[in-house]
Amino acid sequence: MSIARRDFLVRSAALGLGFAGLGRLQARGASISHLAGSANADGFGPLVPDPYRICDLPAGFSYQILSRQGETMDDGLLVPGRHDGMAAFEGHNGLTILVRNHEVEYRDTRQGGFGLRDELFSKIDRARVYDAGPKGDTPAQGGTTTLFYNTKTRKLERHFMSLAGTVYNCAGGPTPWGSWLTCEETTVGIKDGAGRDHGWVFEVPARDHVGLADPVPLKAMGRFRHEAVAFDPRSGICYLTEDRDEGLLYRFIATTPGRLRDGGRLQALALADRPSHDTTNWSGQPTTRRGEPLACTWIDLEEIEAPKDDLRNRGFVAGAARFARGEGCWFGGDALYFCCTSGGPKKKGQLFRYRPGAGENAGDGGTLELFVEPDDASIMDNPDNITAAPWGDLIVCEDGAKDNYLLGITPAGEVYKFARTPLDEHEWAGACFSPDGSTMFVNSQRLGITLAIRGPWKKRD
Repeated sequence: MSIARRDFLVRSAALGLGFAGLGRLQARGASISHLAGSANADGFGPLVPDPYRICDLPAGFSYQILSRQGETMDDGLLVPGRHDGMAAFEGHNGLTILVRNHEVEYRDTRQGGFGLRDELFSKIDRARVYDAGPKGDTPAQGGTTTLFYNTKTRKLERHFMSLAGTVYNCAGGPTPWGSWLTCEETTVGIKDGAGRDHGWVFEVPARDHVGLADPVPLKAMGRFRHEAVAFDPRSGICYLTEDRDEGLLYRFIATTPGRLRDGGRLQALALADRPSHDTTNWSGQPTTRRGEPLACTWIDLEEIEAPKDDLRNRGFVAGAARFARGEGCWFGGDALYFCCTSGGPKKKGQLFRYRPGAGENAGDGGTLELFVEPDDASIMDNPDNITAAPWGDLIVCEDGAKDNYLLGITPAGEVYKFARTPLDEHEWAGACFSPDGSTMFVNSQRLGITLAIRGPWKKRD
């Protein structure tokens, strides 16, 4: 085995450790009735109202606003708004590196980082801007920022723009080799007046020095309304969700492990005995039942750059399964967990679990299972981003119409409420944990802030 291959596998294995609890659940065969999503877990205790109406937390916990939209960063640009997906990486000297998405529309300069009239655009190298507009002077306003946070001193040491000229950067996911994949949840393009076509995945290194990443679209990962990505730590296969009512679940098998630019193969999940199956359960009569393992296969996709934005439709006709707004996903234990934000009879959300088949490439088949579908907004309301906590629970960010919660899901499938925003339609996004386990980071999208939350985490150990 080559050194590069061995290093890739070691780093990949580290990504899966956060779901040790869910792995134990699978090993002992928990009753599937518990996985419906019962709201009877103790969690960390009752939530204490926040007098500032930003974040209610259990007793003993506190939050700090470490970054706010409109602040001037170290590169002279402004912190963009609409904070979304995010991941934490280990930096030098114990620093935590956060790479954060900004779900900003093509020309929404109110939310962008260049100023209302793009007056700060001259501060960056235009050659490192993916889409600077048809004439090169009206940049797309989405992208990513990178932050360096010291968990010991609780100070933000520096922050800067790390990807520029993209659009609607919603979610994404960390790679096993220490970078962030940011996903465009749009297919706006030249036909719509943009300077370039969008709908791609981009790779952003989690690095120490201030500067922009090379804005190279990973076109082999397909063009569609991307949401999130997660890697199988054993095989290195990347799974991708699609935020559409009729979206698919994709997987990407890279030609060269650790080098996504080298290309690869894009496939869509299908049920072996139910071609073109609709998993949404919208019909009133459930077609996908909780706890029922469904044998899977994978379909090779063609014309993946999809100039007509029809990849999902062609995949469904070819036999792929359909999902209701696939959003957050995370690999833990031996399985992929992913949210379908509007799945279920009342469209309040579903969590699925996919266990890959055996083999070097997580190969052939595998099984899909509806893991949680409470169909009750008081338990779970439109789950979006997800991550794993150091103690083994799943952390889910809600994106519902009313007040939204950060939910914990235990290895027994029980749900508890960890945090709440009292403001309606203010979604949580980007939940992740510092490498030392001391701090949870999370974004309040409409407020345009990133919070650092600390407290007695060991209560859940």
